[in-house]
Amino acid sequence: MTAILLAVGILAALGLGFGLILAIASAVMAVPRDEKVEQLCEVLPGANCGACGYSGCDGYAQAMVHDGAKVGLCSPGGTAVAQATAELLGVSSDGVQTLTAMIRCGGCEQHTKRKLQYHGLQSCAAATQFYGGNWLCNHGCLGYGDCANACEYGAITIEDGLARIDASLCRGCTKCVAACPKSLIVMYPGSARGVVRCQNTDKGGIVRKACSVGCIGCMKCTKVCEHDAIHVTNFLAEIDIEKCIGCGACADNCPVDCITIFGHEAKKPEKVAAASK
Repeated sequence: MTAILLAVGILAALGLGFGLILAIASAVMAVPRDEKVEQLCEVLPGANCGACGYSGCDGYAQAMVHDGAKVGLCSPGGTAVAQATAELLGVSSDGVQTLTAMIRCGGCEQHTKRKLQYHGLQSCAAATQFYGGNWLCNHGCLGYGDCANACEYGAITIEDGLARIDASLCRGCTKCVAACPKSLIVMYPGSARGVVRCQNTDKGGIVRKACSVGCIGCMKCTKVCEHDAIHVTNFLAEIDIEKCIGCGACADNCPVDCITIFGHEAKKPEKVAAASK
């Protein structure tokens, strides 16, 4: 019994001694907090999403105070946060950086087919490990909702096996981007006027067999664009948002209807063909 009590006493003494050493070390080596940084952290939404380009809200606050980082880079915080941070720093606000997530895929169940039956974990990250997923298109949305689960604002739903984003609810936090194993979700600035809803870089013949709305790299869009705003690289069209004026010519002439120009109702390819006769 004496030996046991002695052992317990020694352990307790060691614990007390080490605790005292850690307490002294934490006090001596403590990094002083900047009051301004703490105030900014209280104003920022705490999403720690990285949409601002920094490691998180604390990193962005540090950058604004010490590195002169631009105010208004917090997309989830919106205009209110941009104004509040500007007031704390005593600078003017140029508004907020507006980012919206978009799905670069249109291959819902009506446009593509399954190549196998998948009965594993209902997760895109898990399904993609099994031969790239169960759809014919290895580049397309798997539709298990990893992005929807990551979204804190209810902006993403799964319909007909395809993720869809409600732009009015999206806060630009980029968490869905990180959650998508196919890298199908891209953040677009508010100035963007259109998007190619496909990321398949296979040759046109292969794409046609996999999805009826996949980009086939036919280059019809590039030929009708008068502003050099759309190009085809590796059999896939891409819109230059700096040059695009949203005229809709590319969408009107796309034979597979994979280009969306916001606010423009594209003519169906068959109508375009009929009109050109």
